[in-house]
Amino acid sequence: MFTGIVTDLGEIVSLTQEGDLRARIRTGYDTSGIDMGASIASDGVCLTVVDLGPDWYDVQVSAETVSKTNLGNWTIGKRVNLERALKVGDELGGHIVSGHVDGVAEVIMVSDEGDSTRVQFRAPEEFAKFIAPKGSVALNGTSLTVNEVQGAVFGVNFIPHTKEVTTWGEVAVGDHINLEVDTMARYVARLAEAQG
Repeated sequence: MFTGIVTDLGEIVSLTQEGDLRARIRTGYDTSGIDMGASIASDGVCLTVVDLGPDWYDVQVSAETVSKTNLGNWTIGKRVNLERALKVGDELGGHIVSGHVDGVAEVIMVSDEGDSTRVQFRAPEEFAKFIAPKGSVALNGTSLTVNEVQGAVFGVNFIPHTKEVTTWGEVAVGDHINLEVDTMARYVARLAEAQG
């Protein structure tokens, strides 16, 4: 489990197709404190560490994960949002995030408003019902509050701090973004279906 609070910006330093996609991610984390098999959310996708070095770790990405996320678009030099898995007693600063991406949203508008940036996304239709104004979403692993929703289109405001410590300062129209809807919204919808 994760919180959607990004704690490092990693960089893709190698990509190899070995049956599965293998990616090496350079990190500022102290890798001596990372166990083999640990889970690290990389752009919101829970991935398992399969090898470690002094300032990097390797992950394997299955074809299923590539097909459901934006990881197939990773390139050498790309920066990615990183978060280590929660430990008992950690502060829960965002919302509960599983690292199991539901689908890919598309950036359809980017507009600076003062020092902040408003971004509009188009969600896959089947997940739009789980996105509500003032609710939470995880986008590329970042816990965010939804400002407005109209059909499958929703907007988020990025403050300067978020743009500085995540990849959101680089967002552009046409970007494909990993979307994980709020787990509570999914359960509420399921309960409503059962009662209806």
